[in-house]
Amino acid sequence: MLGDKKVVYSAVQPTGCITLGNFLGAINNWLKMPDDYLTIFAIADLHALTVRQNPAEYRQRATSFFAQYLACGLDPEKSILYFQSHVSAHTELTWILNCFTYIGEANRMTQFKDKCAKHADNVNVGLMDYPVLMASDILLYQTDFVPVGIDQKQHLELTRDIAERFNNLYSPTFTLPEPFIGKQGAKIYSLQDPVQKMSKSDPDVNGFISLIDPPDVIARKFKRAVTDSDGRIIMSDDKPGVSNLLTILSGVTDKSVESIVNDFAGKGYAELKSEVADAVIERLRPIQERYNALIKEKDYLASVYKNGAEAAEKIARRTLSKVYRKVGLVER
Repeated sequence: MLGDKKVVYSAVQPTGCITLGNFLGAINNWLKMPDDYLTIFAIADLHALTVRQNPAEYRQRATSFFAQYLACGLDPEKSILYFQSHVSAHTELTWILNCFTYIGEANRMTQFKDKCAKHADNVNVGLMDYPVLMASDILLYQTDFVPVGIDQKQHLELTRDIAERFNNLYSPTFTLPEPFIGKQGAKIYSLQDPVQKMSKSDPDVNGFISLIDPPDVIARKFKRAVTDSDGRIIMSDDKPGVSNLLTILSGVTDKSVESIVNDFAGKGYAELKSEVADAVIERLRPIQERYNALIKEKDYLASVYKNGAEAAEKIARRTLSKVYRKVGLVER
């Protein structure tokens, strides 16, 4: 805990776009956190280098992703927003923590196995070391809570194991982070495969809505959304496509699913898809307007992420200096 507030930390890879699922499921809740927590949100640009990137495209994508964060309403006056690569303490601590992480632990990570299978032609050390860098991200800021999905839970457990091992050897140094259990955001699924989470990596571009998709693209994607042949507009496990549309409409309008179902009594899927599309377009309109203005303000964006990196650096250096001292490195 830094000061009077506990620390919430999250780092997300710059995939190029924030999806509607990311927004409704996570970011919408992040916007309420700064009142109660010290919130630190990083763009995990080093993590994404485990996969080969086109340098010019990657820079543009990362900048766009940062601008989308701001457009969604994350406020640099209330939260620390920065690029992971701009704070060298992340990679410095990673080396130290590598020396306290066992090969067997890294090998057991499910994501490591999955990524090796997907990128068999590029099984690099970074893929194995990914969770240790993630541990450094979290531990540098004496993080109390980390909002994590199921796919990252194992990494958080490893982070705790590494921190506990170090603390036991050298005396308490790192805060042991807990998964953030707050109000659960809406779970949004692919429009084309509604049993899979909505994701930018969906091979079918019609499966996800990007926050910066033009209105006509959003309308077209919802028009093509998978439903079923039943015809009933109800929330049910055996109707994943319809249930997903109802969840989205509830998320962007703040209406209860029950009231929406009542409103659609006697209506068909085409009307549901049309109304969901219109509501999403309207909800994203101010975000897109802010984004379109911000992406042109290169100097402003640079000032925000530089200030964020300076604030992050001050916190990170305190932790790193303590670690260096404890392991016996000569002070600078």
